[in-house]
Amino acid sequence: MLGVPMALLQIEGAVSESVVRSMVEGAAQRAEADFAIAISGIAGPTGGSAEKPVGTVCFAWLSPEGIGSARHQLSGDRNAVREQSIKISLQQLLHQVTECTTVHPYSK
Repeated sequence: MLGVPMALLQIEGAVSESVVRSMVEGAAQRAEADFAIAISGIAGPTGGSAEKPVGTVCFAWLSPEGIGSARHQLSGDRNAVREQSIKISLQQLLHQVTECTTVHPYSK
């Protein structure tokens, strides 16, 4: 739905900055939105690995000023990781909206 290339998913895995960057770009294009966020993570209690333990979460945000991304290692149970992820992404979205000074190409 978001147009993430299958090869990218196979190489990087769903929980990676490159994948969430592709996700956020696809979301903005599909919705014709000026701002978008994407999250992919391992909230647990299972599914982690040595490279990507439970609590690994990748974020991406898109604004008229570009795309940014970050990877965080969050702690707590599944609900705590999910709640922290939502807070981080919404704080970043608020920051992007309040700091934006340009017009995005997807604007109508």
